[in-house]
Amino acid sequence: MTVPGGPTPQEAPNPSSGGARPAPPGDPAELLGRLGGSWTWLLGSALATLVPGVVVLVWPAGTLHVLAVVIGLYLLVTGGFRFVAVFAQERGERLPGLLLAVLYVLAGVLCLRNPLQTIAALSLIVGIVWLVTGMLTAYAAVAAEALPHRGVVFGAGALGVVAGVVVLALPAESALALTRLLGLWLVLLGLVELAVAFAWRAASRRAPGDGRAGPPAAA
Repeated sequence: MTVPGGPTPQEAPNPSSGGARPAPPGDPAELLGRLGGSWTWLLGSALATLVPGVVVLVWPAGTLHVLAVVIGLYLLVTGGFRFVAVFAQERGERLPGLLLAVLYVLAGVLCLRNPLQTIAALSLIVGIVWLVTGMLTAYAAVAAEALPHRGVVFGAGALGVVAGVVVLALPAESALALTRLLGLWLVLLGLVELAVAFAWRAASRRAPGDGRAGPPAAA
């Protein structure tokens, strides 16, 4: 899940106040940072989680092959969202978000590379990704004292941790059971991410400037 972090919109660094030299106009990193720091990018990330959850819930009779493909695509798309969001961070804070983006992409590739894998393997991949992401999201919410709507962000992280623990600790015995379990958690995580996106939108509207919400932490 991609959630906001770093300085609030009101505390965005001012290039004219000294410090790091601003990126030249048209710089790809700056353009990606503006995109990744917008609340609409958070909204897109939330929809990338919510839509697959709805798909697997309304199609519970799908085979394990179909489920692995849907989950693999979800992980790849989410990894792409997280990679762009990394550029909205300060340069020294990008490594954790970049590693998590790579984790999502690798997990997606594993799901798509062998979609006929066992139920246990699919549960293990998704459970680990959610657990690690949820822990880092909760940590970001606690550590960033100036983060607006910290409670919402912390709730998103806590839900990710619970989702990862449940998937890892309660292995499904059939493709149907795994489909329902993963679909339910995807929908819940997607709804919480929607709440984070709209909360960040409200924070950006209260802040002066160009409407950029500030650096989102891919955690």
